[in-house]
Amino acid sequence: MKFKKVMAAALAGTMVVGAATSVSAATELTFWTLSTRQEAVDPIVEAFNAENEDINVTVSYYDTDGIKDACKVSASSDSLPSMWFNWGGSLGQFYVDNGKTYDLTEYAEANGWNDTYSAGALNLCTLGGQLCGYPTSYNVLGVYYNKSIFVECGIEVPTTFEEFEAACATLKENGYVPMAAAGLNGWHVMRWVELLVEHYAGAELHDKMNSFEESWDNEAVVQALTKYKEWVDAGYFPDGFITADPNDTLMSFGSGECAMDLQGQWYDGQILQNELDITTYGAFAFPSGETNRMSAFAEMTQFNANLSEEELAAGVKFMEYYYNDENVAEYGQYYNLPLPKDGEKAPEDQINVDGMIETSNTNGTFTITDQAFPTEVADVLFNAQDAIANGEMTPEEGAANIQAAIEAYQAK
Repeated sequence: MKFKKVMAAALAGTMVVGAATSVSAATELTFWTLSTRQEAVDPIVEAFNAENEDINVTVSYYDTDGIKDACKVSASSDSLPSMWFNWGGSLGQFYVDNGKTYDLTEYAEANGWNDTYSAGALNLCTLGGQLCGYPTSYNVLGVYYNKSIFVECGIEVPTTFEEFEAACATLKENGYVPMAAAGLNGWHVMRWVELLVEHYAGAELHDKMNSFEESWDNEAVVQALTKYKEWVDAGYFPDGFITADPNDTLMSFGSGECAMDLQGQWYDGQILQNELDITTYGAFAFPSGETNRMSAFAEMTQFNANLSEEELAAGVKFMEYYYNDENVAEYGQYYNLPLPKDGEKAPEDQINVDGMIETSNTNGTFTITDQAFPTEVADVLFNAQDAIANGEMTPEEGAANIQAAIEAYQAK
């Protein structure tokens, strides 16, 4: 079986696309976005500028880490572009806390965004009490599972936490690794850990912990980290998973070594790209309890707080052009589909996506931890995951270390 790995291309410098000639009366807008999308954005901007003589959009491209750094540096000197690509959670929150991003709440209400965009996407773009970005993608994570293995082992899709653990025990007894996991860089293992925190803390406490209103040094976190260690010791994760590359989990999942993997709806596309039989795989919400909320994150375009009403309207017009049906159809591989709009559907061959989105709208979501946490705190969680798995740290120490990192961050 041949597996492909998609890697983001880094851009050494900044490339600019704009109108060949500037119209003096044009509304000038600058837009910063990811270099991995340049092949779509270049022609879209060129066409938009040609069709709108009163607006001129100029684009600069950055790789993933580059855009984070460039925006923060520009924020400190009050030289942010008119609009920029960003993620939700702590990454978007920075610009809210520092008064750098336009509060779109009133604009959205006046223009019927609640009737256009999914509630989940708008919720994840609402930070600090304000809608701080134009939603461009809505990503939810569910448990992908191998239907054939479940049938072979006589397992029904679990609807309770107890049933999930029973399924893991049965899979292990039948020679399968229950859950794919890869610890390199921390974020894949974190997906399992955050669901354990959701289970033991419950939704209300989990949200307060993620906003740092409540301490992470509590019994619920200790229970979650203790259960994680139990799963490690029971062999529910692959051997050597701590140093494994999370971009490679499809290898163990697709080969049938692992029965489940925790992924977003993009996994349908990866399964198809690797010429696996998509009908073999299903997805369900992890049964954490209460409403079985799903981990989620949003991507968005944020607008400069200093924009005039005319500039904001021009920026939104560009976004709506960028994400119109024609451009999505032509450059679909450069978008995270389906778009975060009511009624949008995934491509027909991506059979699990629509169900995952619908489930997330019904069950509710919480912000994925590495976006809820600033980097300094997320790194401490990642280190705790490794150390607890290796028996070098107790769950109690892990919970205390996470809270200490939060307090150090707040003290800055």
